[in-house]
Parts: sequence; structure tokens; C-alpha cells
Amino acid sequence: MRTIRRLIYREVLLSVLFVTAGFLALFFFFDFVDELGSVSRGSSSYQLTQALVYVSLMIPSHLYELLPIAVLIGTIFVMARLAQSSEYTILRTSGLGPWRAMRTLLLLGLLFTMLTFAAGDYLAPIADRTAQLLKARLEGRISIGQTGAWLKERQPFNTYNVNVNSLTPEGDMQNVRIFEANARGFLVSVTRATKAHFSEGAWILEDVERSEFSMPGTDHAKVDRSKLERLRWPTEISPEMVSVALLQPDKMSTIDLFQYIRHLEQNSQTSQRYEIEFWRKVFYPLSCMVMVVLALPFAYLHFRSGGIAAYVFGGVLIGISFFLLNNVFGYIGNLRNWWPWLTSAAPGMIYTAMSLFAFGFLVLRR
Repeated sequence: MRTIRRLIYREVLLSVLFVTAGFLALFFFFDFVDELGSVSRGSSSYQLTQALVYVSLMIPSHLYELLPIAVLIGTIFVMARLAQSSEYTILRTSGLGPWRAMRTLLLLGLLFTMLTFAAGDYLAPIADRTAQLLKARLEGRISIGQTGAWLKERQPFNTYNVNVNSLTPEGDMQNVRIFEANARGFLVSVTRATKAHFSEGAWILEDVERSEFSMPGTDHAKVDRSKLERLRWPTEISPEMVSVALLQPDKMSTIDLFQYIRHLEQNSQTSQRYEIEFWRKVFYPLSCMVMVVLALPFAYLHFRSGGIAAYVFGGVLIGISFFLLNNVFGYIGNLRNWWPWLTSAAPGMIYTAMSLFAFGFLVLRR
């Protein structure tokens, strides 16, 4: 059995490596073509070499997204080729039964699961942050759009809603707005600063415009406006929280997502989007094990000459459908307020049921 496992593992690993390299090369080309528009604008700082580095740093994210699909296509190709050449029939007569074949592929799927988790939780976040810093040095800031990042903090007497438009590569915040409300929900003050930085449990705001509302909610309310060169605002919002809020949820590690979800819940903010992404980070690597089981029935089919291409194409369609279903469930779950763990686990559960049905019908019964 050791020889059989070695044969299957070698063939599947080489096939998955080949498919993964092809996918990554294709996405590298698309990303590079997309970045050529920024290079052609004539910016002296953003040259062709910077574009190549930026596109290369996006490879770990693509690896995390595409590895389960590559595992499915590569395993289907190996199983179908072994069946067509009658090698799998010889392996069956040598003692490779259906359950033993499944255990063999599940061990290989576990290896791909760990690789997917490492790529999504360690390589991709580091590479994405490095890519954002590279862009920030060239563009002068890190931002997620016109509205920036919103954070909330409850202090003993008042509640603060904070908006940070962007971050500089040095970690300074730009275009900061702080909305202060009292326990009754009335607006107490609005503070605007063109720049701010962190300093020992507080933010140091620079070039400040502050509007204070006296006796809000009454007929005698009035507004006092003032300008300050510098203002110290005590807060527990750390630099990590701001940088995390400026990142997209799918670019964050599992630990960062968990910590940010706790911060949102402590301040009575909705965390549905981040909870869905957290559970997706948990369940998505396990899809590699589902894919190898889904590919096993292809070894028990009878192929004519040249029939492998159709089944490999079918594997491509199955992989694309899984990727699309995974994204669709995330959007629908966020809109419909479904349970986050069920929203993230549903695509894997559906394809697990499909793989077990195919295994039971094509392998065990036939």
C-alpha cells in the first residue's frame, strides 16, 4: 500500500501544482494588464518594476482562493487518467478498495487544507499589507474609498463615532472626524482634524476645528466653534484597529477578524459581515478535503479515447460553481442576516452532500 499511496500522491501533487501554476500565471497576467493603466498615466514614482512587485504580492491571495479549485481539477485529471489507462483497475485488484482510496485521498486533502489555511491566514495578509504600503508610498495614503473607515467607542459618559479617511505609510491618520454623543444620544461635539497620530493611549490631533453644542435637545441649544493647533483625545482605539478597519475583511487573518469582531460587539456595532468572513476563513480550507472526495468517483468511470477532456472541463465548471456559490452565500447571508457560521458552511455542506452521493452511487453501488 505504501507504493500505491506514493504513486497516487506523486501524480496528484504534480497535477495540482501544474493547475495551480497555470491559474496563478493567468491571474498574474490579468492583474498586470490592469496595473498597466496606472503605469501609463505618467507617474514618475509608479514604474513598471513597481507594478510587477505589486502584482506579485497579490499571488498569495489568489493562491488561497484558487487552491481548492486546483485540487479538484488536478485530482479529477489523475483519477480519470488512471481509469482510462486501466491502471486504477490494477490498483483495485491490488487491494485498493473504495474506503481505502477515500482515506488515501483524505490524507492528501488534509495536506492541501493546511496549505490553504497557511496561505489565507499568514501569507496573504502579510503580502496584502505589503502591497498596500507599496501603493501608499506611491500614492501617499491608504484608503478604502471616499468614506474611509468608521469606528465606535463607548466611554463612561459619552459615545464617540470616529471616521478616518486614510492612513499614511508612516501610520499617521488623515482627515479625522470625531462625533461625540451623550447618554441620551444627542450630539455634543464634532471635532475635525487634518492629521492625527498615536501617542500613549491617546490620539494627538493637529489643525483641529471643534464645534461644541451646549444644552443639546433644548430650545436654548447653541454652537461654540474653536480652532486649535493640537488636541489630545484619550481613547482605547489602537493603531491596529484603524489599520484593520481600513482593510477588507477577506484580507485579514483569523485572529485579527476575531479581535475586531469583539471590539465591534463591545461597542454595539454590527459585525455580521466580519463574522461571515471569520467563519469562511474557518471552513474554506476544509473544502480541499471535499474536493478530493468529489474527484474520487471519476476513477470508477469508463472512458473512451479522448474522453478525459470533457470530465476535466466538468471539474472546472464544478470548481467555478463552488467559488461563485461561496461568494453568493456570503452576500445573501449578509443581506438576510443569516447565521454567520451557517452562511459560511453552507457551500461546503452542499458539495459534501454531492460528493458523498456520487461516492455512494458510482463507487459503492455500481
